Amino acid sequence: MDLFSRSWAALLAAVAETPDEDFAKPSGCAGWLVQDLVCHLVIDAQDVLITLATPAETEPTRNAVTYWEVGSTPPTGEDPLDALIVRLAAAYQDPKLLKFHLDDVGSAAGRAAELADPGMRVGTRDVVLSAGDYLSAYVLEWTLHHLDLVAHRSQVAGPSDASLAKTRQILEQRTGEKFPGSFSDTDALLVGTGRREATDAEKTELGELAAKLPFVVG
Repeated sequence: MDLFSRSWAALLAAVAETPDEDFAKPSGCAGWLVQDLVCHLVIDAQDVLITLATPAETEPTRNAVTYWEVGSTPPTGEDPLDALIVRLAAAYQDPKLLKFHLDDVGSAAGRAAELADPGMRVGTRDVVLSAGDYLSAYVLEWTLHHLDLVAHRSQVAGPSDASLAKTRQILEQRTGEKFPGSFSDTDALLVGTGRREATDAEKTELGELAAKLPFVVG
C-alpha cells in the first residue's frame, strides 16, 4: 500500500510538471494524446474512490496479481470507452482545468488509500479482493501510465525504480513468463506490453517469448 501511495504521488507530480503545450502531443498510449491520458487518470482516481467505498462480504476471488486480465490486442483508441475519454478530455479545453481536476480527485484517492484497512474486502469489476491487494495491483496501472506520460518528454521524471520493479514482477507473475535479465525493468514493460517494438537483438534474447507478445493488461 505504501508503494501505491508513492507511485500515485509521483504520477500526480509528473502531470503537474508537464507543460501545458505538451497536453496536445502524443502520449505513449496508442491513440491518446497526453490530455486523453490525464483524463483517463481522473477516471482511474474515481474508480479507486468508488472501490474503497464498496465493501464486500464474500471471500476474495482475486489478488494483486490475478486482478488484471491479459489480452493480446493493443488498444487503438477506437474502443467506445476510449473514444469517450477523448471527448471528455477535449471538453476541458484548458490544460490547467484538467490538471486541477486530477489533483483534486487524485489527492482524495490518495488520502482514501492511506486510510483504508488493507484487510477490508472490496468489490469492483465483478470481483472481490482485499483493499491491500487492490491498491497493490494499481501500482501496475500507475507505473505503466507514468511511462506513457513521459514517453516523448525526457524533461519530466519517470516512475521510480521500486515501482518499475514491482510492475515487472506483477506482469511476469500474471503471464507466467520471465523477461531476460539483460532487459531493464523499463524495457521489459515497454516491450512486454506492446508500447514499443522489440529490436532484432531483443527478439533474439526473447526467443520463443517474442512470439507471445504483446501482453495487453487491463
